[in-house]
Amino acid sequence: MKNEERIEGEQIYLRPITREDTQYIIDWRNSESVRPYFIYQKPFTREGHLKWLEEMINSGKGYQFIICLKENDHPVGSTYLRDYDPRYRKAEYGVFIGSEEHKGRGIGRESLKLTLKFAFETLKLHKVFARAFSDNMASINSFLQGGFEQEAYLKDEVRVENRYRDIVLLARLNPWEGHLAEKG
Repeated sequence: MKNEERIEGEQIYLRPITREDTQYIIDWRNSESVRPYFIYQKPFTREGHLKWLEEMINSGKGYQFIICLKENDHPVGSTYLRDYDPRYRKAEYGVFIGSEEHKGRGIGRESLKLTLKFAFETLKLHKVFARAFSDNMASINSFLQGGFEQEAYLKDEVRVENRYRDIVLLARLNPWEGHLAEKG
C-alpha cells in the first residue's frame, strides 16, 4: 500500500500510520479508556512505538492505520493487522478508539469493515483473527457483528497485573474466496 493511499468509508477514512502519529498512539494507548483492554499493559513509550513501527510495520509484518473523521480529518484512533503471515494468509486484527467522546458512534464497526476490506481484497488474506478479554463484551459483540465467529475460549491464557485472564479467540474467513481451496 502506498503511503499516500487511504481507505474511504462513510464517516471515516483510514490512512497509513506515520512517525508523526507517534504522540497520538502514546496518548491513546496510555489512556484509561484504551490501556485496560490490551494484553500488553505496560506504559507505552515513544521508543517502544518507534521500535514497533520499525520491526512490525516497516518490515512488512504488519499494517497500521490511523482512523480519521472525514468531516474534519481529525485522528480518533488506530486499526492494525499484525503478525501478517503471507504463507498461511492470515493476520491478527486490532483496533482502538482514542477517546470516550468518539466511542459508540459506529467508528469501530466501520474501521473493522474497512480493515477487513483491505485484508481480504488487497492482501488476499484467507483469515483474520482477533483476541479479546472474555469480559470485554463490547469488543466481542463488535467482532461478532462484523462477521467473526468465536473459535476458542482460552482459560487463564494471560497474566495481567498479577491475575490470570481468559481470552476469547475470534476469526473471520475471507467471504470472497469461495472456500474452494482444499483444506489440509
